[in-house]
Amino acid sequence: MQVFKKILIGIAFSPNLKANLFEAIRISNMFGAELIGVHVGEKTSDKEKQLQELLNETQKLNTPLKTIWQQGKPVNVILDTCAKEQVDLLILGALQKENLYKYYVGSIARELTRKAPCSVLLLIKPSVERVACKHIVVNGLKDEQTKDTIKMAFKVGNRLDCKRITIVEEISQAELDIKVSDDASLRKATLEKERIKKREDERVEKILKEIDCKDTTLKIQSIFGRRGYSIGHYAKVKRADLLIMNAPQKTRLIDRIFPHDLEYILSELPTDLLIVK
Repeated sequence: MQVFKKILIGIAFSPNLKANLFEAIRISNMFGAELIGVHVGEKTSDKEKQLQELLNETQKLNTPLKTIWQQGKPVNVILDTCAKEQVDLLILGALQKENLYKYYVGSIARELTRKAPCSVLLLIKPSVERVACKHIVVNGLKDEQTKDTIKMAFKVGNRLDCKRITIVEEISQAELDIKVSDDASLRKATLEKERIKKREDERVEKILKEIDCKDTTLKIQSIFGRRGYSIGHYAKVKRADLLIMNAPQKTRLIDRIFPHDLEYILSELPTDLLIVK
């Protein structure tokens, strides 16, 4: 089964264009997908020449690059193109750490991440030369989207030849409603943690029964803490190459003021991030 059939990348004539383009072409070939490049701005002979020179340096695309030149607001143009072309994956460059102003107002990448009708891949360190993906971390939280996200993690891992996947179950501290004040309450809290961990492991293991995991080094990790922050910190500490998360279901204004789980990760990306829709 083909994971992604159409991939879109924004073509901005910036210092990162070469690395972003090389990454997008590699990914398109690995997934057997058509690559669409969108430049928001005027089409000129100089830009066409620069783009062609870069394409001449890269590995050959399995299917020719489809280039769209369109003027307008970047977010609107890219979102409209994703819908019109029925894109499965949008690739974006991203800042690893955004300042406070961008955090609340929202950069182009952040707005596209919220509104895109397809999965989104944010690259924090695009490279001209391929850097192998050796470790994928994927969320295992209790959510109706999680089963599909975990399945996607294994499909992506297979295409990227990544043999190590960790499923992280983020468990809210609110579930552990025991105040530790002495040895007895500490034992009670420890037993309750083990009970919750066993429950979450069984839920994830039920999902894994539907997936072929035999060629993968698999780990299930439970973490008690703030959702979003905990998995981001784990991915950073374990030096994961790719973090895979469910797409947020809420897009209300209140989410910009009181961020949902994914916002913690977007504010300080620990690694490349794939948001699955």
